[in-house]
Amino acid sequence: MKGLEYDASQTGFLAVLKPWQLKAMQVVWSSPNGANSLTVHQKANQALQGETISRASVINFLEDLREMGVLSGEERTGKGGHHWVYYPKLDEAGFKRFIAETLLEKLIREFPGETSIVIKTLNL
Repeated sequence: MKGLEYDASQTGFLAVLKPWQLKAMQVVWSSPNGANSLTVHQKANQALQGETISRASVINFLEDLREMGVLSGEERTGKGGHHWVYYPKLDEAGFKRFIAETLLEKLIREFPGETSIVIKTLNL
C-alpha cells in the first residue's frame, strides 16, 4: 500500500481499499482495546467468507496504516516474541477526511490550476 491509490470505478472505502483491507479496518475500528495482527487476520478472513488473505499481507497493511498515521500501535512482548497491537487513531469519519485531504493535496500539488478551477466551479 505505502500510500493511497484511488480507483474511480469503485465507491466508498472500496475506492481506496481492497475488500479484505476494509474488513481488516472494521476489525480494528471495533477493537477499542486494540487488536494484534493475528486477531485482525482471523476475523478479516472469517468475514470474507471463502476468500483468504495471508497474515503477512495483513501485517504489511497494518504497518502501512500505522506509518501513515491512520492507526497507532504499541509493541508488546508475549508468547512467541514481540508483536504489535494496533489501535484506531482515526475513526471512520476521520479516515474519510484523511482520504479526502490526501487526494486533494495530491491533486493540488500535481494539477494546481486545474484543481483550483474545478473546486471553484463545484459551488460547495
